[in-house]
Amino acid sequence: MREISCETIAGAIEKLCIEAAVILPPDVRARIDAAAETEASPNGRAVLKDLHDNFVLAEREGLPVCQDTGMAVVFAELGQEVHISGGAFSDAVDEGVRRGYEKGYLRKSVVKDPLCRVNSGDNTPAVLHLRLVPGDRLKLTVAPKGFGSENMSAMKLLLPSATPDEFVDFIVETVDRAGSNPCPPVVVGVGLGGTIETAALLAKTALCRPLDRRSADPFYAQLEEKALTRVNALGTGPQGFGGTTTALAVNIETYPTHIAGLPCVVNMGCHATRHAAVTL
Repeated sequence: MREISCETIAGAIEKLCIEAAVILPPDVRARIDAAAETEASPNGRAVLKDLHDNFVLAEREGLPVCQDTGMAVVFAELGQEVHISGGAFSDAVDEGVRRGYEKGYLRKSVVKDPLCRVNSGDNTPAVLHLRLVPGDRLKLTVAPKGFGSENMSAMKLLLPSATPDEFVDFIVETVDRAGSNPCPPVVVGVGLGGTIETAALLAKTALCRPLDRRSADPFYAQLEEKALTRVNALGTGPQGFGGTTTALAVNIETYPTHIAGLPCVVNMGCHATRHAAVTL
């Protein structure tokens, strides 16, 4: 049995909150730069250059890539041979978020109640997804989620008889309906299968998959490429100014489901799809 203290966890979350807000993942940066070389629209190329300059400046100056520093989504893979000491795990995560958003001067966007709308003042609580895994390590991933893109996400209970083309149609329709609102070029996370909440979690998880890595299943890898081609043919373009780069990637994650259903969630990520991880 290996012991990890709540203080260690809080310190790690604090650093990840700041890192994720300031440093765009290398795979996202590479896709933006590659798109700038292939984008057909002059306006689109200019926007992509601005996005490049923005993420370079953000990292150099230690400033957030985007003013919406998001709601902190934390994925935790906890080894079964780890003992958490010194308090409650969820409290340690929230303490780390509290410190990170204060120390990093990150915008605090969380309200205590969804209808009363009073700001919590420290961007807590985080959204915590905890999964038990074999081993004696703890992997923490912080994925701040801005709501310009979150608000453009969609869920649909497809018929179990739906064809692959109908599935792709829903992805493309969701991106088309979103237009410029999610700050394209977007990253499209798609969850398919399980139950409603499973599909939503899969879609969120898909946003953290490296953009240069296709699905391990060749069938879904082909659908990812097909969906991306169709999305980029919409013409929405970078920041909605028109062009051939509406999305940087379409990532699909799946799970077995019931014979009578086919839940699907499309979770939109903006061009600043942020996440940072550490293993303790």
